[in-house]
Parts: sequence; C-alpha cells; structure tokens
Amino acid sequence: MLVLVSVVVVLSRCKKDKGNDNDDNPALIAEGKNIFRYDSFGDEEFWSGLLHLDKAIAGANNGGFGPGVSPKTALAVGLKVDVEALPPNVIAGITNGSINLDDPATTLELLKLNAVLGIKGNFSASGGLQSIGITCASCHSTVDNSFAPGIGKRLDGWPNRDLNVGAIISLTDNAQPIADMLHVSEPTLRTVLAGWGPGKFPAILFMDGKALKPDGTVAANLIPAAFGLKGVDLTTYTGWGDISYWNLFVGTLEMHGKGTFRDPRLNDPAKYPIAVENRFYDVVNNPDLITSKLPALRAYQHSIKAPKPPAGSFDPGAAGRGRALFMTKAKCGTCHSGGLLTDNSLRSAAEIGIDDFEAKRSPTGKYRTPPLGGLFARAKGGFYHDGRFAGYLEVVNHYNNHMSLNLTASEKQELVEYLKSL
Repeated sequence: MLVLVSVVVVLSRCKKDKGNDNDDNPALIAEGKNIFRYDSFGDEEFWSGLLHLDKAIAGANNGGFGPGVSPKTALAVGLKVDVEALPPNVIAGITNGSINLDDPATTLELLKLNAVLGIKGNFSASGGLQSIGITCASCHSTVDNSFAPGIGKRLDGWPNRDLNVGAIISLTDNAQPIADMLHVSEPTLRTVLAGWGPGKFPAILFMDGKALKPDGTVAANLIPAAFGLKGVDLTTYTGWGDISYWNLFVGTLEMHGKGTFRDPRLNDPAKYPIAVENRFYDVVNNPDLITSKLPALRAYQHSIKAPKPPAGSFDPGAAGRGRALFMTKAKCGTCHSGGLLTDNSLRSAAEIGIDDFEAKRSPTGKYRTPPLGGLFARAKGGFYHDGRFAGYLEVVNHYNNHMSLNLTASEKQELVEYLKSL
C-alpha cells in the first residue's frame, strides 16, 4: 500500500509541475541560466574522482595521462566553444594561428575561461586542472558556428547532435566500475560506447542494462531539445515525467550530481535490475545540490522559446499549402494540436506504427506526442527518439503508409515544407 501511495505521489507531481507565474521572474530566469550553463551539481566526484577525465583531458605533459585532449580533438567529438567567452587576444591568436589548437594546454586555457560549453574546470592556485564537472549545457546547448565550425555564440536549449558522449566517456582509464555495474566486460563496454555515435545517449541503459535492441543494433536515443517546453507536460520521448522530474533524474542519475531522487517506479527488479541493485529509486545526498535549484532551472528552460527557421530554408507558399494538409487530409493535427503542436498525450506504439522497445522501457509503456516548434534545430541525426527516420520526407512517408493517407508526391513535399517552417 505504501508503494502504491508513493507511485501516486510521483505521478501527481509529474502532472502538475507545469511552471507557475514566478517562471517569468527575470531574477529567477537569470539564476536558472547560470545553473544551466555552469552548475555541475557536484558531479566532479564521478567524472574526475572515478573516471579521471580531468587527467585524460590534461594529458601527460600537464599532470594527467596519455596524449591529452587538444581543442581540435574536443571539437571533433562535438564539444563547443563559446566565442563570447574569449577575450580579444585569444580570438586574434586563433585567427592568426599563434594559439596552438593541437595542444591540450590550450584546452586547459579555454576551460579556465569557461568557454567550453557544459564542461566546468576546477583549477588549483598554481593553475593546474584539479577536476572537471559537466553541466546541462554539455548536451542541451550548441553554437551558431559564427566564428568557425564548433566555435560561435551559444544556442541554449538546442540539442548538441555532434556530441559523442560515448567517445568522451571512453577517454577514461578506469571504465571497469561502469562495466561492473552493467555486468559486462570492459572491452564490451567500450564497444557499446563506440556504438552510440554523435548526438546520442541511452539514459535508460543505466536503469535496465539493455544496450542493444532486439534486432542487435545499439540502443541509444537522440539528445532532445530543451527549448519550447513551456506548457509541455511530458518532456521525454516516453513521458517519464515533467521538466523538473527529468532535471532531477538526469542531474542525479546520469550526470551523477549530488541530488535527492526518489521514484518507486524504478524499484522493479524485473524491469530495472541495474536501478534496483544500485538503489537508484531512492538516492539521498546531504547536502542536496540539485533540488533547491529546480525552480530556477525550470524558469530558464521555460524562457527558451523554440527557434524560428532561417529565412530561405523553406518555400513559404508550399508550406502554407502543407499546413492545410497537416490539419486535414494528413491528419497530423489530430495529435499535433494547439499552439505547441502537441496534445500533451501518450500514444501506443501501434498507434504510431513503430516498435514498442523504447516505450516498454519506460513506466508509461507509450510514446508522448512531441511538440514540433523549432523542428529544424533538431533535424540533425534524424527524427523520432532514435533517429530512425533520416529526414522529413521519411516521416511523411511513414504516416502516409501507416494511416493509408494516399498523399500525392506534391502533397508530401508541401507537408515537408511546412515541417521545415516550424
């Protein structure tokens, strides 16, 4: 009975935390912006204390091990640099080549400037790198490439579909603890990490241990957007919970920050054996470095509006005709309704016409209807939770076949132009 009551409490909280009037408070938004960009929630103990990624980044010549991570290497695995954090002399040095982008020591200098999105470097008084932590911005921000590829102005809330999380974790010289947690050998773990690829991360792997889909391919989902979420009830592909629930879940269980997280739904040894073994359903940290920050973090995320596609990226006339089709013959508006183009509902795999593998890994057993604002900004890597549809036309073709819509070739293209305009 107590478990049932706890589940009701969790689900009730998931439904009612849609934000409030205080979300529009400029001071709260500013606080949340700082948390989103720079707060590691104390996760240095994991990324540095256990995985030694600080030493891998620094390299043997700078007090660490191995070759180190140069700026060029960092950019190659999808890390981004905030050009507005760079002083004029650094910008000039990068431009004229006097700053060596093949030297890990340059990476350390960028970390000192807080210029690497989502990576927080902690340095000693003498300038040595002592530890690193990761922040929300590592996955949920990118740059506009206005200075160079991977270097530009921040685009908070945009998914970093270039970020190769598996390759970054693989820098560790101590992968055995993760392998042990998942009950696999270290070589097997490293093979799985290599299989994720850019822009993907399997959050639920560390709950259920399922690294592969039934067809034998690697199970990893696209990093989602964190913009356009105000008014969206369920912020994950399979509707685990609201924005504050998921921030606490990720901050505590994926970033390994110091939060207090409880969800009795994870206390299911058949469905979530890894979570049960590690008591992820009942995590307590004192001090709790996450929970008190959730309102501000939510306020900032709710303030990030879905971006508009650049001029010239779609045909306005065709998009207008596509909008009419979207609402009528194509039946898209049945689910993607209202100003956010989502009905805030869950749908079965059968309704959507895809397999239920990922849905069954969640407590809901279903997929949520995603909002479609800023769709162009999350097109890289494909569509749907796992990128199974390479582009807009593939999505349209899927529903045309699944729902027997009998769309003509021109109607399909008009729908594509409308989707590109969102």
